[in-house]
Amino acid sequence: MSFSGNVKEELSEHWSSARHCQIAELAAILGLCGSIIINSRNEYRVKVHTENKAVARKVFTLIKKTFNIESDISIRRNIQKQSVSYSVVVKQHQDALRVLQAVKLIDEHLDGFEEVRIVNPIVVQQTCCKRAFIRGAFLAAGSMSDPKKAYHFEIVCAAEPMAEQIRELMSSFSMDAKIVQRKKSYVVYLKEGSQIVDILNIMEAHVSLMELENVRILKEMRNTVNRKVNCETANLNKTVSAAVKQLEDITYLRDTIGLEKLSEGLEEVALARLSHPDASLKELGALLSPPVGKSGVNHRLRKLGDLAEKVRKEQGGVLRLKHQLS
Repeated sequence: MSFSGNVKEELSEHWSSARHCQIAELAAILGLCGSIIINSRNEYRVKVHTENKAVARKVFTLIKKTFNIESDISIRRNIQKQSVSYSVVVKQHQDALRVLQAVKLIDEHLDGFEEVRIVNPIVVQQTCCKRAFIRGAFLAAGSMSDPKKAYHFEIVCAAEPMAEQIRELMSSFSMDAKIVQRKKSYVVYLKEGSQIVDILNIMEAHVSLMELENVRILKEMRNTVNRKVNCETANLNKTVSAAVKQLEDITYLRDTIGLEKLSEGLEEVALARLSHPDASLKELGALLSPPVGKSGVNHRLRKLGDLAEKVRKEQGGVLRLKHQLS
């Protein structure tokens, strides 16, 4: 099962003790994957359609626990698409009215059939009900990417007003949710890992939250190690390049003017570099007598580099700088 499926499975087994929270969760599910059906005798039916077995089970149990109403479940298999869909239906007119009146959707219909476009704000006045509503919205129309690959949380709405309502409810918990239109749908989404951790906490998916946090910690550790390795590699490449350039300069000076014509300090560090081409500045300094610090070694090597450049500019490499060698 995918990470998103695991989250839904966990949420489907979460039960709010308060009836008003159960109503808020059911209102979100009806608003996003539910419909109101009115027959020719003006009798109501409530139908919830989903492709997730856990969601169908949650809806069936919510209606039973909250209203003591037995609903019908039908299963449809699509052999070509290799998919299964579930429909939970409240068939009795009076039962359907009880559900619709409780979730404040009784006036949200057209002749015959309608997808609910917005939920009455009265249903989500309390903070606990807002949590339940967001939980129901995710169960009905939400999904999450695998956190090992990317951070993405979304709830897909058929109508823009519903998307705006969900975004506002998420914003009440300091979530920076955004809306984007995708074909004929409106998608409320989060992209940051920390925000997705927070939304899991809001929906009370604590097991999934801990799993996501473990993935985040592991990814951050890997990123930190990679950054350190890259930094050390860059520093090593820089050090190697500098050492190669120093060897070229010293070899050139040796072959043109001779190292013995250098000052004692420059000659000593030049010979040390030739003998120890892989040594660091600190290691070179320890080889000198008396030992010299990194900055002192670096200063002498720079003087050798400057001197080599000056010799190269002289015709034939002949240097007339006796007074500059000390």
